[in-house]
Amino acid sequence: MSQLPSLEQATIDAVLGHASRVTLPFQRANRPGPYATAFWFNELVASDGDDETVRQYLVTAAEQTHMELAEVTIRPELCDPAPSAEKLVMTSFAQGWTHLDGLGVAVMPTGGLHTYADRKGWRWRTDEITDGIAARAEDIARITAEPITAYVLAHDVGAEGERDQAVVVGALARAADGTIRWSTELPQGCVGAPVFFGLRLEGDSFKLVCAGVALAADDHGFGHHPVATFDRIRAALGTAVAPRERRRWWHRRS
Repeated sequence: MSQLPSLEQATIDAVLGHASRVTLPFQRANRPGPYATAFWFNELVASDGDDETVRQYLVTAAEQTHMELAEVTIRPELCDPAPSAEKLVMTSFAQGWTHLDGLGVAVMPTGGLHTYADRKGWRWRTDEITDGIAARAEDIARITAEPITAYVLAHDVGAEGERDQAVVVGALARAADGTIRWSTELPQGCVGAPVFFGLRLEGDSFKLVCAGVALAADDHGFGHHPVATFDRIRAALGTAVAPRERRRWWHRRS
């Protein structure tokens, strides 16, 4: 009998192993809701051998960004050293986001977050959704009308308002209009989070894919939540973010 984990358990393990530090919970400051999850994404700008140039963003559902004062929960494991404050209050929050036309997605360059950390004497120590995990058109093409198991990595809202991280298990399928949709209602606080699935390869191997962003529920097509897929997000980023907003670029070695 094989001792290998199922594809579902292996995918959950891979999500937590590669992306447990990718998410940030946020909400309106000083009063209830809306609650949402954002995540870190590194857009690959150029690659030359082992050298890569990336731009870094927070990504979330655009509908959740319409607030002037937001409260972000700072998880200690995302910081080095751990900061004394557990919350970051962001003013002019709505103005910090660029909305990607027609996708329901908003992105925020992370330069301001790094500046804040520098000023406070610590640095971010995050995971990021990278070019190797973010879905391409050929990955999304493999999602059909037949549901496949998928996973949302998000911060729901606990009984006392706590924003603990959770893996929500559901499914993705392609609706009649061609859009990709999540199969069930998501817990409060999970809109804006990354959606993952595993593509089985030869033998016992598989590929972890971040399909895209979980959007707010609607009443159309398969399931409750549309998913804005990363193939479309990549295409929109090149023209949506003005040069003045490209505040921080990184060069790294693979």
